[in-house]
Amino acid sequence: MDFLNALVLILDSTIRLSVPLLLACLAGLYSERAGVFDIGLEGKMLAGAFAGAAGAAVTGSAWLGLLCGILVSVGMALVHGFASITHRGNQIVSGVAINFIAAGSTIILGQAWFQQGGRTPALGAAQRFEAIELPGAAALRDVPLIGQIYSELISGHSLLTYFAFLMVPFTWWVLYRTRFGLRLRAVGENPAAVDTAGVSVAWLRYRAVICTGILTGIAGCYLSMVQNAGFVKDMTAGKGFIALAALIFAKWKPVNAMFACLLFGFLDAASIRLQGTPIMGVRVPVQLMQALPYILTVILLAGFIGKAIPPRAGGVPYVKER
Repeated sequence: MDFLNALVLILDSTIRLSVPLLLACLAGLYSERAGVFDIGLEGKMLAGAFAGAAGAAVTGSAWLGLLCGILVSVGMALVHGFASITHRGNQIVSGVAINFIAAGSTIILGQAWFQQGGRTPALGAAQRFEAIELPGAAALRDVPLIGQIYSELISGHSLLTYFAFLMVPFTWWVLYRTRFGLRLRAVGENPAAVDTAGVSVAWLRYRAVICTGILTGIAGCYLSMVQNAGFVKDMTAGKGFIALAALIFAKWKPVNAMFACLLFGFLDAASIRLQGTPIMGVRVPVQLMQALPYILTVILLAGFIGKAIPPRAGGVPYVKER
């Protein structure tokens, strides 16, 4: 029973830790399926986290904070789109610039506005998205296995957690069952054919970039308004880059992306749970356990995914034929 309880706790942490990865991974999927590579997911998540926490602290409303986080992240996404779509700039350089801008500006603005060393004030209950207990969770809590799964793994998460996992089937439906999704996939493979059909390549890519901004903004708000009670310096801690790795691991497919993010979330949860715990009589250094998710990410990407083929027009600015 102790093993079962420990496993449920690890799986519960897995779900919580995988949510920002999943939202950022789906965000990158929209952008890269349209042919716009975006390594600025980390920066947009960080900016969204700061704007969400700052907005919630000032207005006293979690929903207004979420709106602030989304607007700031969409704004940075549009900057990336303006540089890489309109002006056909290097998409990698633009993404790196966004990461640098977000990393510096969040600290400077946080210190200027709140004088707390770059942090935002601690958020209260009304300024955060708190856990939702589903019907029957309390009654089933003592039921072995099924009750634990329902009350711990399914119930007791925030609204943003349920939104993240509902976005997986929604994204699949959008990509494979709607006209917008068909055009989005086509513009990432053969933009000239889409242009010939009378559809604006630039506008399609801008819409994909906006979707990326919305999802990264929500991912950032999850970090500062659900996992934590405020913004702290560099709180994304490389999650945007892990989301990119998960996207490649999933081969740009939404359902595969969910499982990849759950895998990376499980590695992170296990490393936290096992810190300081002797393994086969040997006490593993804490630093090694903290680095475990990143080490295994590299190993998985290097040897277990096979050949990952990105969209053919990915990273290539489209020049309209005269």
